[in-house]
Amino acid sequence: MKNFWLPLSASIFFISNSIAQTQGVAYEAVGKGAATTFVTDYHCLGINNSALGWGTGFKDKQFTMGLTEFGAGVYSDALNVGQLKNLYGSVKDALLNKSNSQFNWQQAQQTAGEYASAGISMFAQYNWFGFSYQNQKFGGIAFNISENYNWYSRLNERTSNLIFNGQFADYFDSLTIVVNGDTSMIANIGNLSQDTLNAVIQGNISVPLNISDVTKGSEIKGVWNRHYNFGYGRKIFGKDSVFVLYGGIGGRFIQSVAMFNMTSDDNGLYMYSSMSPNFNLDYGSIANGNPSTSTDKGSLLPKVVGNGFGLDVSASVILFNKLKIAAAVNNLGQVTYTRNVYRVNDTLLTSVSLNGLNDYNVTQAVNQMLNDGGILSLQGQEKYTVQNAANFRLGASLDLGKIASIGFDLVAPFDKSNLGSIANAVFAFGGDIKPVKWLALSAGYFGGGIYKNNIPLGIRFILKDGAYEFGISSYDALSLFMEKSNSISTSFGFARFRF
Repeated sequence: MKNFWLPLSASIFFISNSIAQTQGVAYEAVGKGAATTFVTDYHCLGINNSALGWGTGFKDKQFTMGLTEFGAGVYSDALNVGQLKNLYGSVKDALLNKSNSQFNWQQAQQTAGEYASAGISMFAQYNWFGFSYQNQKFGGIAFNISENYNWYSRLNERTSNLIFNGQFADYFDSLTIVVNGDTSMIANIGNLSQDTLNAVIQGNISVPLNISDVTKGSEIKGVWNRHYNFGYGRKIFGKDSVFVLYGGIGGRFIQSVAMFNMTSDDNGLYMYSSMSPNFNLDYGSIANGNPSTSTDKGSLLPKVVGNGFGLDVSASVILFNKLKIAAAVNNLGQVTYTRNVYRVNDTLLTSVSLNGLNDYNVTQAVNQMLNDGGILSLQGQEKYTVQNAANFRLGASLDLGKIASIGFDLVAPFDKSNLGSIANAVFAFGGDIKPVKWLALSAGYFGGGIYKNNIPLGIRFILKDGAYEFGISSYDALSLFMEKSNSISTSFGFARFRF
């Protein structure tokens, strides 16, 4: 498998401070920006399990099944749409094993400058399969399997230069070259011929700094988890026409394929990682003494390196069959990593013997950090436990007859330092309108977290009285019209059935 830091199979095109999106794989909720009281069936897993007690919303439909639902987005507080498209294209090419045009020295320098101090977030979520059964007396049960990926990075100028330029970075004052079998050292003056650059095997510095000093102000957090979600919700008591209380419980079994968690600040340098052997990272001789070293690779999907669990609890009320109010706490739990676990040693950074990146794909920073000869000095560990990115949700919505609904959401992290958590509370307002029974148009607004101003839009087609449904949404439609927008994203589903 080619070294890339992405979560999904090649069939898909595609934390503190993560852009971890808050609508799950529910593309119909993505178009509104709000989800807590708008989702039902298996879409409410991890959001509001009590909604399973509400029914499907379609007469004589008790079962819902869905396949191939996908959502992805890239966001930055400093990069524009054009730069994000370059990033997205490089990530997609890596995922599909397409060859990339090589950066020259000037391009690497320019991109390192663009990415310096830029907060970059990516997420992707793919629903392999979802199923639910909802009955007025029994309540509702649901299950789904999903891939979940989050990435966040913010690099200081020196770290960005090291990642994109590797051994040619400005940090190094000399370069080791090999010409015709002879080894020598030359000054790193920045305008060397291509033949000389091809002969370089290592960058060196005469007065080195500690890694913590080099990386201070940088942060990289990434995680790829597979969730086996389940939930149950039902009516507790009440009269349908006046007041009804619902409750829900659920959770998930979590398999993790990759984790990288690095923060360098005034408190020092902190880094733990655990990567599937399928990523082909070369840890060098340090792997021989690591009690968690694993080389077994998965044949179809990357080998799992950590396992854990998450728990959900929720409650909701429906007033006068019109107003829904819900609150939920989701994903309380943890993941323990037991394979290829490493932490960082804060030593002097004297040399790097890796080339820089050959395109815009900043997720390759993981390779630059962990590979033998890279930026970090590693020490093997037996295991490492990460607390889940748990959150609290509060939402409400009002049905305006059969043709429209409006609502709001508030989602806040339990601990924003946990890997994959949103930075701060995210709030959203939105709704949809159904001009005809087979068409739903949605729009909204959300902000908070690391977002500026986002205007989601969506369109959904509901055929044969809800028996078949498909649609597409954008987390921020502004990117379709404004070059200065800070995100590109999409969410879609084309195989949802009810019966």
